[in-house]
Amino acid sequence: MAGVLYLLSLCTAIVGESFARGASAIALGLIAVAGMIAVTLLVYDIVRPVNESLAWFAASFSLAGLTLEALRWNPQGIDIAMVLHGLYCALMGYLVFRSAFLPRFLGALMLVGGLGWLTFLSPPLATSLSPYNAAAGLIGEGSAMLWLLVFGVSSERWELASRAAGRQ
Repeated sequence: MAGVLYLLSLCTAIVGESFARGASAIALGLIAVAGMIAVTLLVYDIVRPVNESLAWFAASFSLAGLTLEALRWNPQGIDIAMVLHGLYCALMGYLVFRSAFLPRFLGALMLVGGLGWLTFLSPPLATSLSPYNAAAGLIGEGSAMLWLLVFGVSSERWELASRAAGRQ
C-alpha cells in the first residue's frame, strides 16, 4: 500500500508542478501531500519494530516537512520541507538498513537519497548539484517504494522483529 500511495503521490506532484496552474496546481499539491502523509504513517508502521523511537522521530520530520510543503513556506529561498524530508529519508534509510525484513541496499540507497535532499539547506549548493541531488533523492526513496510495491516486506521476518520488539 505504501508503494502504491507513493507512486500516486509522486505522479500527482509531478503533474501539479509541471502542467497545472493556479488553483489546480495547489489542489494537486495538497493531494500529493495527503498521499505522502499516508505513506509516512505506513512506512513508520513497517520500520517501527526496528526502533520505535527513531521511527517516530523520522516520521515527525516527514510530517513537519509535509506541513511546510502544504503551506509553501520557503524562507529566504531555503526549501525547509526538502531538508526535513532529507532527514526523514536518512533516518528511514538507517532503519531499513538495520531491519531484517528489507534488503540492506535499500537502506543505503535511502540514506544517500536523504543526503541528496539535505543539499537544499543551501540554495547555492542545491543549485550547483542539480539535477544530481534530486536524482539521488528520487532513486533512493523511489527504489525503496518500488521494492515495497513489487516485493513488499518479508512478513515472516517482520513478525519475528515485531515480536522481539514486544508487539503483536
